[in-house]
Amino acid sequence: MITIEARRLGNGGVRVRFINQGDPIPEPKLKVIFEKFYRLDAARATNRGGAGLGLAIAKEIVCAHGGTIACESTPEHTVFTIELPAA
Repeated sequence: MITIEARRLGNGGVRVRFINQGDPIPEPKLKVIFEKFYRLDAARATNRGGAGLGLAIAKEIVCAHGGTIACESTPEHTVFTIELPAA
């Protein structure tokens, strides 16, 4: 199950969080998951998984709008947080 939360920040911007209760992402891999063509499971063939572009594209879109994207992961959940400035 994925939970999505959105809230207005004090500076008028917005924070959106995507919370997934699945397998954790190891700490060393958190630093590279936003790189183009990176796949968490290197053993996956392209016919069974993505090309490793989704998070890189998401980061480009968020950054193009002046925002940030980050990920934190524990055994309980993985959280992607996007913050965007006020329009």
